[in-house]
Amino acid sequence: MKLPQKTLERKLLASGYDQVIGIDEVGMGCLAGPVVVCAVVFDKKFFQKNNPKLRWLRESKLLLPYQREKFAAELLKEKSIKFAICYCYPKTIDRLNIYQAARKAMRGAVNSLVKSPQGSTFLRTQGRTLSSSSGHIRYPKIIVLVDGKTKIDGLKMEQRAIVKGDRKVFTIACASILAKVYRDKMMTKYSKKFPKYGFEKHKGYGTKLHRAALVKLGPCAIHRRSFAPVSKLI
Repeated sequence: MKLPQKTLERKLLASGYDQVIGIDEVGMGCLAGPVVVCAVVFDKKFFQKNNPKLRWLRESKLLLPYQREKFAAELLKEKSIKFAICYCYPKTIDRLNIYQAARKAMRGAVNSLVKSPQGSTFLRTQGRTLSSSSGHIRYPKIIVLVDGKTKIDGLKMEQRAIVKGDRKVFTIACASILAKVYRDKMMTKYSKKFPKYGFEKHKGYGTKLHRAALVKLGPCAIHRRSFAPVSKLI
């Protein structure tokens, strides 16, 4: 199995970029629950070393739940990482459509990361730092690596869309894991509020169990009413 590599990040940093942000989403095709996005950035020193505990890290869909949890825990221990998570609830998804809602969450995640007081020196100063050579304000080069075919509309930042980026690019794979673990925990909490739908098992995806519960019980507050399997039951 080919694992996601750090090659692109290293190449971009070596060519003059100061920050390489990876971003991915989870929950696009679900019938219930939010669409969740994670944006991840590592400092430059991270790419000069190898953490053996992250050696077999790969995109979330190729991992079992316990493996995702394990890698997420290791990432959270990593001092070089900064990340932001943003999501859109079903009402927003129904109002905008799932694609636009995911894009809205992507913009929110990147902007939150850039403005976070816990970000790196560049991010903490919202893209400004003093040039050590001239004393003038320098705007660092930041690029966002997006999983998929299209860039994020409305995001005024350099981007590169990468098809199957979560399987190719290490930072995007990390974003996919953190987003998935976060969303799974959200859906497990929802299962306690709506105990008869089995959200703790299928996490809102359109499994046979979920569809059977929908037919029997009808939609609950976190179902996406604009999605056909749900809308036909309203």
